[in-house]
Amino acid sequence: MEITEVRITLRDEEKLKAFANVTFDDAFVVRGLKVINGTNGYFVSMPSRKRPDGTYQDIAHPINNEMRRIIEDAVLGEYEKARQADASLQGKAEPVPEVEEPVEEIEEEAVEEGLEEEEEVEEEEEEKKDTKEKK
Repeated sequence: MEITEVRITLRDEEKLKAFANVTFDDAFVVRGLKVINGTNGYFVSMPSRKRPDGTYQDIAHPINNEMRRIIEDAVLGEYEKARQADASLQGKAEPVPEVEEPVEEIEEEAVEEGLEEEEEVEEEEEEKKDTKEKK
């Protein structure tokens, strides 16, 4: 399986830095991945939905660490390019800090921390959506 396209939509928020859509083999697309600025650097959050109990469940996700690394490298690479292009248009290019640990070394604790940060970002998005709907 090959990633044939990654589309990035930049966001200017504290934690949520971009949305990404990833196309596999020019035949299948996964939309709604997020680039999150976490406490240990940038990471890619898979698309998810909020369950009735308030927790979040991934809609699509890689089954193994190798595929997670492939997706994360592709998305973060395209994010860096999009960010550099946007910054150069605005005259303020800065490199994105490297992810602190390779995917293979991520422990369960780091994954849980990322999920908590992801939930915070999704709750913020939901609050903004609710505010817009009330207007």
